[in-house]
Amino acid sequence: MRFDIFTLFPEMFRGPLDESILARARERGLLEIALHNPRDVTTDRHHIVDDYPYGGGAGMVMKPEPLFAAIEQAEVTGPIILLSPQGRVFSQQIARELATEPRITLMCGHYEGVDERVREHLVTDEISLGDFVLTGGELAAMVLVDAVARLLPGVLAAGSTEEESHTAGLLEYPHYTRPAEFRGWRVPEMLLSGNHAAIARWRRKESLRRTRARRPDLFARLDLTPLDRKLLAELDAEATEAERGGEDSAGQ
Repeated sequence: MRFDIFTLFPEMFRGPLDESILARARERGLLEIALHNPRDVTTDRHHIVDDYPYGGGAGMVMKPEPLFAAIEQAEVTGPIILLSPQGRVFSQQIARELATEPRITLMCGHYEGVDERVREHLVTDEISLGDFVLTGGELAAMVLVDAVARLLPGVLAAGSTEEESHTAGLLEYPHYTRPAEFRGWRVPEMLLSGNHAAIARWRRKESLRRTRARRPDLFARLDLTPLDRKLLAELDAEATEAERGGEDSAGQ
């Protein structure tokens, strides 16, 4: 996969994209990243890429000419995505969709944003990280690249992404590693049992518990299986028992 990233601040990408898993993916030829600075295609002496907004107001707006020229010069193909707080909210599902594309273009807005003609006639999609505003699209672009690139075949070990949070609409179950006891806190005995079927059941139950408690919005959209309903009944019974135990202790 190739990412073409259009940004006024290409140096911001040097660290995050040159370290860890993304660096190894690039070294192995699984991921290609090209950085383009719209200033480089400007023809004026001062390399101006922004101007005051028509109608007045605070801040500066990125001009259309450098963005159109930079995109056209790079001869990009595939989706052209503007990172914007007005875009559709990024999700694991969107990451999976984008991971099927051979080439993706990311445009990083800055200042007060981009000229509306860029939205109307150049970009094909707008994506936001959430309901908040950043100083520019660069950090959002880094997040999108990381989330998508890790889904590419060969970037992570086989099976690494199959049971993660949001993969099947659930938050991921708790993880533990050695030592089996740390400061008096023990790993759940089920995980030490070696019974893989029982462990899988425990993990599903914990995913349901965690999703219902932390993300009721996700939980409400789940298509529950018969096993899920049984596990939820067990969780409800455990909660009732815990409440009774607390009442008994309070009454002593």
